[in-house]
Amino acid sequence: MDIEKAIAALNNPIRRKILEWLKDRSNFPPALPEHADLEGVCVGYIQEKAQLSQSTVSNYMGLLKQAGFVVAERHGQWTFYRRDEDNIRSFLAAVQKELLTQ
Repeated sequence: MDIEKAIAALNNPIRRKILEWLKDRSNFPPALPEHADLEGVCVGYIQEKAQLSQSTVSNYMGLLKQAGFVVAERHGQWTFYRRDEDNIRSFLAAVQKELLTQ
């Protein structure tokens, strides 16, 4: 994981809030019946909750994806995002190792 890229992705309160919201699927409206078995949240729901433009949210999600904090899956015209818990843990361990004396 690129720590600098990850820190840059977190250097925005809305991107951090999105990661927080994605911890619990119930922070968003229920999935459409045809998407009920999919993991993650449709980018449209994230956009609605963040109250930002589609292009801004797409940019934010791209940065979070490049940093390794989320995984994206395309299903037809929709993109669904979920947190990448393993990469989040790896990032936290790397920062801890770098900053704390052991």
